[in-house]
This record gives sequence, structure tokens and C-alpha cells, in this order.
Amino acid sequence: MKFLRNYDIDIIKLKDGKHSFTFEVNDEFFKYNEAEDWVNGANITVSINVNKTVSVMEVDFVINGTVGLTCDRSLEEFDHPLELTEKVIYKYGPMVQEISEDVFMITKDTPSINVAQLIYEFILLAIPAKKIHPDYMDETDEDDFDEEGSLIYLSDEDDEIESGNSDEEIQEEKPADPRWEILNKLKKKE
Repeated sequence: MKFLRNYDIDIIKLKDGKHSFTFEVNDEFFKYNEAEDWVNGANITVSINVNKTVSVMEVDFVINGTVGLTCDRSLEEFDHPLELTEKVIYKYGPMVQEISEDVFMITKDTPSINVAQLIYEFILLAIPAKKIHPDYMDETDEDDFDEEGSLIYLSDEDDEIESGNSDEEIQEEKPADPRWEILNKLKKKE
């Protein structure tokens, strides 16, 4: 919990108007969030601009820096650049609750808000699902693209319909792997 206090914003002390805060995100941040398995270092600066009014507080996050990732294709480590902006709204109300993913309700006497979880989620969502080293970004898998460069998604049924082949014809075209012959014999008996 002591680590999380580094990401507190004492809102009870803030007067109405605009306020700015800066937080650093490094390896310790990801170790605390148990993400050190997929993050190989980080150098990120989070600038937070708070616009406090009588009934609402608008919080803008500007996240810039790099996060170290491991390439899914080559297993080489590389620095992935991050540049993103997010906005969260805190409304004053009778209780503390999450209204939606970017709107929260807090009470007038809430002493502080902690932005660590929000920062973690924003960074997590900005990291691509398929992490590819920049040196390999130009390489494309020929099976994944058609002539125009668009991804094609065909199910097995679509392949059969397009080629006019049935399951039996497809099996005849491909030589059987000897390791699977015993299982294929069992399948044919049923």
C-alpha cells in the first residue's frame, strides 16, 4: 500500500480550477502490478491535468515513454513507444462507485484519488496484442494476406466451398503422417 501512495492526488486540498501533476512509471511499478513477466523495463512519464469544478473533476492523462517488450516472433527484447491521452471524469455524489469505465462517483469528503490502477490499465491497453520487434514489422506471413494486402479470414468450411473439395478429397491430397495412421483407423471404425 505504501507504494500506491506515490500515485495519490490529494483532491481535498485542491481549489476549483486547473492543476497539473506528473508521475514516473518504471520497473518497480510493473513489479508491484505483477507484470514483470511481460514488461522488460519502462521509462514512462504520466502528466495529469485536473480541472476541478463544484460538481465534477475532469482528469486528463498524457502518457509518453517506452516500455520494454519481448518480440513474439524472434524473442528479442525491444522498446515499444507509448504516446496516448485518456480522460476520466469524477462526479461528486452520495457514495463512491464506478459508473462506467471512464466515469466515477466520489463523495465531497473524499481526501484523495489514486491513479495507479488507471495508469496501469491505460498502458496495458496501449500495448499491442501481438508484440513484433520493429525490425520484423515489414515481414508479413503470406498465408495471412491476399493479393491486395488485406487480411483474409476463412474457416475450414469456406476453404472447402471455395475449392469444391470435400473432407475425403482433402485427406487424399495430403499424405498421411504415419504417427496419426492408428488414430485415423480408429476414426474410420466408428
